[in-house]
Amino acid sequence: MKKGQIIEGVVKKTTFPNKGRIEAEGKTVTVKNGIPGQRLRCQITKIRGGKAEARVLEVLERSSVECEPFCKHFTECGGCVWQTLSYEEQLRLKAGQVKELLDDAVQAYEYEYVFEAIKGSPRKYEYRNKMEFSFGDAYKDGSLALGMHKKGSFYDIVTVDGCQIVDEDFRKILSGTLAYFQEQGLPYYHKMRHEGYLRHLLVRKAARTGEILADLVTSTQIQADLEGWKERMLSLPLKGKLAGLLHTKNDSLADVIQNDGTEILWGQDFFYEELLGLRFRITPFSFFQTNSLGAEVLYETARSYIGDTKNQTIFDLYSGTGTIAQILAPVAKKVIGVEIVEEAVEAAKENARLNGLSNCEFIAGDVLKMLDSIEERPDFIVLDPPRDGVHPKALKKIVDYGVDRMVYISCKPTSLARDLELLQENGYRMERACCVDMFPWTGNCEVVALLTRCGIGEENADAS
Repeated sequence: MKKGQIIEGVVKKTTFPNKGRIEAEGKTVTVKNGIPGQRLRCQITKIRGGKAEARVLEVLERSSVECEPFCKHFTECGGCVWQTLSYEEQLRLKAGQVKELLDDAVQAYEYEYVFEAIKGSPRKYEYRNKMEFSFGDAYKDGSLALGMHKKGSFYDIVTVDGCQIVDEDFRKILSGTLAYFQEQGLPYYHKMRHEGYLRHLLVRKAARTGEILADLVTSTQIQADLEGWKERMLSLPLKGKLAGLLHTKNDSLADVIQNDGTEILWGQDFFYEELLGLRFRITPFSFFQTNSLGAEVLYETARSYIGDTKNQTIFDLYSGTGTIAQILAPVAKKVIGVEIVEEAVEAAKENARLNGLSNCEFIAGDVLKMLDSIEERPDFIVLDPPRDGVHPKALKKIVDYGVDRMVYISCKPTSLARDLELLQENGYRMERACCVDMFPWTGNCEVVALLTRCGIGEENADAS
């Protein structure tokens, strides 16, 4: 087998998040988005050791579990992965992938844990409360486009005016914005030349309150009058209610939304969302789960794993805007949240005041450093780290507290599987785990795991 070679094969399995596996010429070949049972024609792109990677040229035979996609953009847009699977089949696939990861992680320690499969999203469609649309063109020197990156492309943009993972208000704001700037003839920001004006459109909408923020992100290379865009947005027949129209300046050379200053064109720069009876103030760049109703399922699951916290001090590490901390605060002695993003910490403090919670403390800083400065010792720890998981040095400090139990909430199961190694080496065992599908039609899901320090069960039994 060599690079550039054309092969044919059947996908035997798909590992997390979307890696199809084909056996050919004694090697395992990985193809993105391969579905078990598909027969594919592929071209080898990389060979390393006994493994190879390939790109799909053609689906020769569909899998018996495949169905027709429901979104007109699916074949072009890179946003969704599993639209040719029924939702029930997606759940089975994700649960199987995560269980395989966790089984492998605990195998060397020879113990049993309870895997509670997967909980689906309350909404399968129109579930997202946040989208970051990009300006660009659909092909080189084409007309202005606004939407998502084309599959496999860093440059081309697909105008997703029919996207089904957001609701109609997102689609109307996207279409209205695109039409307005096409009329104005303003250029998009070219990522290679670092020239142009229009960069992104950030839209956020609360599932419970229906309040909406729309934020136009541009460079400072042109001083455009945005009064017309504001009026166009205010004239849209939306089901929800606009809370604010914003303009964010971003001169970063990277293709990211960076806040170099935000101007309020109309209304305010925040809106409110409600989760599990609590109210949260959300700003354009606040971290908040992108599936509000799914977040309720996630946090209810975590809360059930945590159990009784009366008279306990809880550490909520990587606390974001303090959602978990505030859900636990009414049934705990004190909750201390640590988060590196200062804006998120300020939002958490404001939200705690909004909800009348006086036993929450939020600290801005890196968990690795902040744990050395906190005088209190925790009775329980909740970990909700970013995608890359917990820094090994921070995880060692967390283990050294010696709490009987902790809950790990992971948005990237492979990071959880990696961190389990150090946790298990230091005497913890995974007691229960459950997936929560926060991202239907994509390859991702969240996992909640309950970890117990070895010997706790036996100690409790002796005490009784």
